[in-house]
Amino acid sequence: MTESETHGQSTAKPALFSRPLPILIFIVVAVVLDQAIKIMVDHWLPLQEMVPVIPMLALYRTYNLGVAFSMLSGMDGWFIVGMRLVIVAFVLWLWWRTPDHRWLAHLGFALIIAGALGNLIDRFLYGHVIDYILFHTQTWSFAVFNLADSFITVGAGCVILDELLMPKKPKT
Repeated sequence: MTESETHGQSTAKPALFSRPLPILIFIVVAVVLDQAIKIMVDHWLPLQEMVPVIPMLALYRTYNLGVAFSMLSGMDGWFIVGMRLVIVAFVLWLWWRTPDHRWLAHLGFALIIAGALGNLIDRFLYGHVIDYILFHTQTWSFAVFNLADSFITVGAGCVILDELLMPKKPKT
């Protein structure tokens, strides 16, 4: 038995996204991808004109003055910026406080931070967020959204799944 095992310490390597450098690289790559797609959408996709991709999915460039899925679109832009910064700070705090073995939660936090930063950059650069993904039928359509919104949604799902499914280590 090793010395660290005799003192109750685990010798297991921490999960990838529990370490600062991998999470930072992941977030930067995700934000760059989000911004690159938004630049292409803004330059080449017609404004508020549906471009069918497959049945029930279209590209539709629009500008969102709110947060994810157009929520809070009537609020002041600086309030939304401040709210996003508080959310990023809170999620960073959660990431820091979450035990290293909770890899799914760490992945979720990285996705949430990347999505929030991607939309925050839009808000600073353009005064609005560029949305372009539209799910629809002939009688119904979902809110137009973007990759950053998807990051936030999938990230929240990862955190919820972590809470529901992942084993918790007892506190010692």
